[in-house]
Amino acid sequence: MDVDTRTLRYFVELAEQLHFTRAAERLFVSQPSLSRRIRRLEADLRTPLFERTGREVLLTPAGEAFLPAARQLIVDWQAAQRTARVEAAARARILRVGFAASGAGTLGTRAYAAFMKRHPDVSVEPKRFDWGGEVAALREGVVDAAFVWFPAETAGLHVEVVRVEQRWVGLAAGHPLAGRDAVSIHDLSAEPIVWTRQAPREWVDWWAVNPRPDGGEPVWGPENDNVEEMLEHVASASAICISPESMTSHYTRPDLAWRPIPDIPPLRIALCRPLTAVNDLAADFAALVRHLSQDESER
Repeated sequence: MDVDTRTLRYFVELAEQLHFTRAAERLFVSQPSLSRRIRRLEADLRTPLFERTGREVLLTPAGEAFLPAARQLIVDWQAAQRTARVEAAARARILRVGFAASGAGTLGTRAYAAFMKRHPDVSVEPKRFDWGGEVAALREGVVDAAFVWFPAETAGLHVEVVRVEQRWVGLAAGHPLAGRDAVSIHDLSAEPIVWTRQAPREWVDWWAVNPRPDGGEPVWGPENDNVEEMLEHVASASAICISPESMTSHYTRPDLAWRPIPDIPPLRIALCRPLTAVNDLAADFAALVRHLSQDESER
């Protein structure tokens, strides 16, 4: 029988959650779709993997035995994909650099230009991902290095903080707070804030400043999957957003106003690359970014 890794991931998630609704939400699929996948896997294996008793879901002995093997199959397949992608890029003299939204601001743009000047035989491919997607792209070998916004799960990666940016609030141009030079996080307590299911909850909470300094929770506004959707919500006055300073220049619009929030911690941006299966060009790029970052901090 042939089983794709998506089915294995569905099985592993359900085995960890032991709850169809929670597992489906974490996988961003419908519960019926998840149920069909699991039933098909059990039919192919000719044995039940889960016991369904009322609202309770439990692993059968066969499911418990299958779980570590399924996890290892996923890891092995990811490693195989990563090795092939990295090798192909290295042989083609391509450096792929991941980022989200405004990435590392002008530091990234200057680094691309300087790297291509030093290595005229190399093609640099900046690759933009939605919220938090650059870390997964590193692990999958889709990119060789990435500018990562903290907080992030960086186990198994080489991490070097290269830039620190103050966080700013994005407002509709006509918002009452847009007339101020700066905004306190306390001024935003009643403002709905956009958020996403695409990124880990820790990442979402940090950007939303949850909990707030008074211990309260933000007012959760509309969801978004990417920066363009986020800014549409903000411009239409349905919510606010909190973003790094570089976004204020990368995403200038007449219907948006950006104001600094001086009383919350700044964003740390790291250049990350895998510890193994690395395109050698990534180390050269990291050294250049480090040099440019040091020059920037000394100004």
